[in-house]
Amino acid sequence: MRYRHFPRLLLAGAVALPVLAGPALANPTIVFDLENGRILQHQEAFKRWYPASLTKLMTAYVTFRAIAAGEVQLDSPIKVTKRSAGEPPSKMGFKPGSVMRLDNALKMMLVKSANDVAMAVGENIGGSQAAFAERMNTEARRLGMTGSHFVNPNGLFSPDQYTTARDLGLLVMAIRTEFPQYAPWFSIEGLAVGKKQIPNYNLLIGRYPGADGMKTGFVCPSGFNMIGSATRDGRTLVAVVLGEQSTITRAETTARLLDQGFAAPVSSWTTVAALPAYGDTTSVNDLRDELCKKKPAKEQSEAAVPVGDKAPKSPYREKLDHVPTLVAVGLGGATGPKPKAMLDASGQEYADVPLPTWRPDLPQPPGAEPIVMGSAAATQDGQPAKALN
Repeated sequence: MRYRHFPRLLLAGAVALPVLAGPALANPTIVFDLENGRILQHQEAFKRWYPASLTKLMTAYVTFRAIAAGEVQLDSPIKVTKRSAGEPPSKMGFKPGSVMRLDNALKMMLVKSANDVAMAVGENIGGSQAAFAERMNTEARRLGMTGSHFVNPNGLFSPDQYTTARDLGLLVMAIRTEFPQYAPWFSIEGLAVGKKQIPNYNLLIGRYPGADGMKTGFVCPSGFNMIGSATRDGRTLVAVVLGEQSTITRAETTARLLDQGFAAPVSSWTTVAALPAYGDTTSVNDLRDELCKKKPAKEQSEAAVPVGDKAPKSPYREKLDHVPTLVAVGLGGATGPKPKAMLDASGQEYADVPLPTWRPDLPQPPGAEPIVMGSAAATQDGQPAKALN
């Protein structure tokens, strides 16, 4: 096959190099070389998909950028707000007012996939969920993530929060190339919180040869998502897999794609950034009925592993063949400066109190709507500003 024919094939849809040819996959995938971004395989790479907890990679990236900009430090305090404490599982369950170091918060967010901690990070770094989401979208646009939009930092379902396999590839490249100092956090085998041990939901870590990251995610509409990376002989490959049926199948699919990638001697000429858009790029797939109406509640979780006589045998169902290396995390120890977004003009910390509203037993007078502080202007021509969504 001559190279001049490749663009036409790429525009036609899913493409794999001959060495990676095999059964077609139904869900979006992309496999690429981290060093140069060259693609080894992709399918439905521009199909919009609910990211679930893969969102936390963007939360981490925005935070890394904030650290680099001097807005916050690794030992800065991250306070659990009333809003963040109320987020549903997976969560750490810290009470409102609890304080942790930023680096510990990020490790809990990435390994435990804690929704409450992710929200706390977003609120502390951005000043509010809405402000942090805007920063997420700003970074997405800057990176060229044309099929992505974010509204929250933890990935809990929203119809307005979506991404694509190709966009996630761009995000992974940015994280790993711009901030290599944080790479070890994505390969942590488990956390120790006091006497409690929390394993990484990424089942490749400690089981797949060379596995060194990155993140998993699940909500009913998205199915089981996974980004897995591995390094062998100095070569790092990344596989993005969206919409799998279980924690096991997403690990197996990711491992198979990485195996195929390492078997390929040369990457293709096209890169994640240069891949032309193709296929359906506007609608978002929804697996809610398929996954959460047909499966028992115990299987609708990041921590779920198929059990019973009919469960398929898999190396990713087995316990680690070694004692896992645990990283201790917890509350306290935050001696660094407070995040700049949490300070007012005088350097005082904003109070974590709800905005006042009018008494429900009395009619609300004009102008009594709560004003969103921190917007471009609190009022315009005497009229209150609209709340930011």
